Amino acid sequence: MIKTIIVDDERLAREELKESLSPFKEIEIVDECGNADEALEKINELKPDLLFLDIQMPGKNGFQLLEALEKVPDVIFITAYDEYAIKAFEVSALDYVLKPIQEERLGDAVRKVIEKKKSERQSKSNGTLTEKDQVFVKDGDRCWFVELSKVRVFQSEGNYVRVYFDENKPMILKSLNNLETRLDNRIFFRANRKYIINMKWIERVENWFNGGLMAYLKGGHEIEISRRQAAKLREMMSL
Repeated sequence: MIKTIIVDDERLAREELKESLSPFKEIEIVDECGNADEALEKINELKPDLLFLDIQMPGKNGFQLLEALEKVPDVIFITAYDEYAIKAFEVSALDYVLKPIQEERLGDAVRKVIEKKKSERQSKSNGTLTEKDQVFVKDGDRCWFVELSKVRVFQSEGNYVRVYFDENKPMILKSLNNLETRLDNRIFFRANRKYIINMKWIERVENWFNGGLMAYLKGGHEIEISRRQAAKLREMMSL
């Protein structure tokens, strides 16, 4: 079953969507919410697999809700704002369906979710973000849903962290120390006080000054690993 929450400020729209989803037995609607604040509480409590999310709502909009989430479920936007959704998401949510909802279009979106869930290995919920989890990243007007396996490097810049994936490097308002506590340390390694690296992106590691190491990553990064952390990495990688 795919645990699902509907977030839309219009009660009638929620009822119509529930009715349209009823033929899909894989979709289990565990709750519905009329605003972003209520949805944030319910998402953190129920940990759904999927959100049907309106963009424009009184108070916080759908984007602001996603920004507030640490771990983002799959998202299908239900929106009347075609141009806004397309412009905002260069790398989109799983899908978006325009209002008024067409049954065939909704069916396509739901089947996409079902196939995705069949093909992916569901990580057990222990509070740790694994490489299979996706996060929502917003920097200015640009937004991304990013699977953590695609992130090569996290770089501390004051109170912000720069996230490197594909050709992008947006900034998020989060400390590197806080981020480190949430990431799977079998994959994401604290190289020094400024960098966390995804070890699956390492091409080679060479000895460096004062007992440290230099890690060369696919994508061009060269990151020095402090002497203290080098000892940990040697043990992890059996160097």
